[in-house]
Amino acid sequence: MSFRQTTVAITAACFLALGLQSTASAGVIGTQAYLAAEARAGQLADISAALSRADVQAQLVSLGVSPADALTRAAALSDAELAQVAHEIQTLPAGGDGLLAVIGIVFVVLLILELTGVTDIFKKV
Repeated sequence: MSFRQTTVAITAACFLALGLQSTASAGVIGTQAYLAAEARAGQLADISAALSRADVQAQLVSLGVSPADALTRAAALSDAELAQVAHEIQTLPAGGDGLLAVIGIVFVVLLILELTGVTDIFKKV
C-alpha cells in the first residue's frame, strides 16, 4: 500500500469517526426540580450515614439483610418514602425506647426520698 492510499484511508476513517459522535443537549430545569433533587440527595445522605454505622450494620446482618442491599433499596425509594424514612431516622431516639432511663430515674427519686426520710421503702431487717 502506498503512502497516498494509507493517507486517504486514515483520512476517510477519521471523517467516518466524526460522524458517529452524538451531540450533547442541555436543558433548563426549574427551581422546584432542583430543590427536590437536592432534598432527595440530602435525605439519601442521611440514610446512608445511618446505615454506615457499625451497630446498624450488625443489626441488618442479624436480620439477614446485606448493608449494601439496604442502601440500594433506600436509593430505589420514591421521594415521599425517602422523606418519611429520613424524618423517622432524625426523630427517633438513638438509644431505643428509654425504658432503662425511666427505671433509673425512678430508682434515683426513690433513693432521694428514702434518704430524706419522706418514705420508708428500703426497710432495714
